[in-house]
Amino acid sequence: MSSAAPSPVMAPAANEKPSVQMCKGINGLDKVVLREFRGSSVEIYLYGAHVTSWKNEHGEELLFVSSKAIFKPPKAIRGGIPICFPQFSNLGPLEAHGFARNRFWSIDPSPPPFPVDSSNKTYVDLLLKNTEEDMKIWPHSFEFRLRVTLGPAGDLMMTSRVRNTNPDGKPFTFTFAYHTYFSVSDISEVRVEGLETLDYLDNLQNRERFTEQGDAITFESEVDKIYLSTPTKIAILDHEKKRTFVIRKDGLSDAVVWNPWDKKAKSLADFGDDEYKHMLCIEAAAIEKPITLKPGEEWKGRQELSAVPSSYCSGQLDPRRVLQGS
Repeated sequence: MSSAAPSPVMAPAANEKPSVQMCKGINGLDKVVLREFRGSSVEIYLYGAHVTSWKNEHGEELLFVSSKAIFKPPKAIRGGIPICFPQFSNLGPLEAHGFARNRFWSIDPSPPPFPVDSSNKTYVDLLLKNTEEDMKIWPHSFEFRLRVTLGPAGDLMMTSRVRNTNPDGKPFTFTFAYHTYFSVSDISEVRVEGLETLDYLDNLQNRERFTEQGDAITFESEVDKIYLSTPTKIAILDHEKKRTFVIRKDGLSDAVVWNPWDKKAKSLADFGDDEYKHMLCIEAAAIEKPITLKPGEEWKGRQELSAVPSSYCSGQLDPRRVLQGS
């Protein structure tokens, strides 16, 4: 990591270099703050390697975290970007979404070399290894490395590397998702482009398989779907904020779309009754075809998030052009 920076409550000076800082977060939990000199920032809690904030150069929060989120282990933090590993949802013997999101990660002392030039980017490398307690519920030895990067334009990149370190020669299999909660103005005014005509599994109908109809996905009730064989780019168009989120992903063929709507929201203790109106989860994932690694093998899954101004609500933006040109 680079040298320490001023307190995270201070706005960076115009000439300040990108910085990485360790500090205390809610309830004294350790977190890392990445700052880009134009003003964008990212906060990552070591508990769960959990990104809880991503702000643009104007200081606007781009991720949703519930006002009722519980920043206290062993409860996972509600919102931001939880990491689902080694199991997505309840599709297996483990607790829902696995255990990576409620374990304490460490700063990686020896991160692997990355092929991209990182000289103009601010990043932190985190590491999770299995514990004896983990072995009791998931009997595999692994190393999970995560690099969180804040690009010069304020883009947020997350690169996961999972390696099988089993000494007994046994392979293991896992599913995975970046469970990203985006902040939106009004869920009823949001549309998602890039998933039209694709097959999906509907979690609200016993994961029955359907084909998406229509030109875009809009929201008027609870949604919990796993879209299959998805493109590398997906766009969320927020009419009211005139903002488009572009999700780019690699090594993650699926995409989960989730909003709990009113009834489900009220059943979640760590979620405000009306907060469903201001969030949308689009999750880059590997679910339908689980990842299998032999000892020594490594899997890599990456997502890059960017927020760009759009004039879609005045009919001037072609969302497909955004997808193709971003």
